[in-house]
Amino acid sequence: MSEIPLPTRPFSALLFDMDGTIISSIASAERVWSRWAEAHGLDVTSFLPTIHGVQSVETIRRLNLPGVDPKAEAAAITRAEMEDVGDITEIAGARAFLKALPPERWAIVTSAPRALATRRLAAAGMPLPDLMVAAEDVRHGKPAPDCFLMAAERLGVAAPECLVFEDAPAGIQAAEAAGATVLVVTATHHRPVSAGHAAIPDYRGLLVEAAADGIRVIART
Repeated sequence: MSEIPLPTRPFSALLFDMDGTIISSIASAERVWSRWAEAHGLDVTSFLPTIHGVQSVETIRRLNLPGVDPKAEAAAITRAEMEDVGDITEIAGARAFLKALPPERWAIVTSAPRALATRRLAAAGMPLPDLMVAAEDVRHGKPAPDCFLMAAERLGVAAPECLVFEDAPAGIQAAEAAGATVLVVTATHHRPVSAGHAAIPDYRGLLVEAAADGIRVIART
């Protein structure tokens, strides 16, 4: 746990990013993106940190590569990622934590396309949520707040009543912009990016307490 304490108030809903937050698909993603970057003459080491937490099409678009169609390239990358799921795993304790939540009180909010998200969750043996907001559901992806605002609305709550679990700077910024409370998951971090929020290494130290006034996330004692 971080030095910043966990939020103690109840929340109407919990919203979870996927990659790096409830599952670890970094090895798979970086294999696919490394091949793509090499094929386009990019420096792989400096490029790879830019792919996490944002939509693939936006990663490619901001490179402004001549003769490259971002949508077509992103679609090809998604197909390659869907074939490479052999070593995707849960973030420790995430499966049990999600299963302890009331199904109508949580959602996954991911920058991945829905088909890829569903395949990765299945590969890691994770429960599928009743609600998922994926890349194709919003016009503006993270760090814009649209995805979290949409998830909150579809759950019938206001975004400031939500606790967002995130790992990447773009997602943290999106949650902040939506007015939600942020809890940073650091399981895949090489350096801190908690940005003043409470942080957890994984879910093994957490318990869920669901009551009429909301859901509390509490530390095991």
